[in-house]
Amino acid sequence: MSAAAITAAPPPDKLLRLPEVLERIPVSRSTWWAGVKSGRYPAAVKVGPALTCWRKSEIDALIGQP
Repeated sequence: MSAAAITAAPPPDKLLRLPEVLERIPVSRSTWWAGVKSGRYPAAVKVGPALTCWRKSEIDALIGQP
C-alpha cells in the first residue's frame, strides 16, 4: 500500500466531565441534565458505569467556539 493511500485517522476528541462543561456553560446541574434530556444540549458519552463525559468539540460548537 502506498503512503498516499494511507490516511491518518483524526485525533480523538477530548472528553470533558460535567464540572468542566459547567465551567464553560454556566447553568446548574439540573438545568444541564434537563437540557440533555430535551436535546437542547449534546448527549453524554458513557465511559464507564460511573463516568459520563461530553465531547469537547460538541461543547465548543454549542457555545460558538472554533
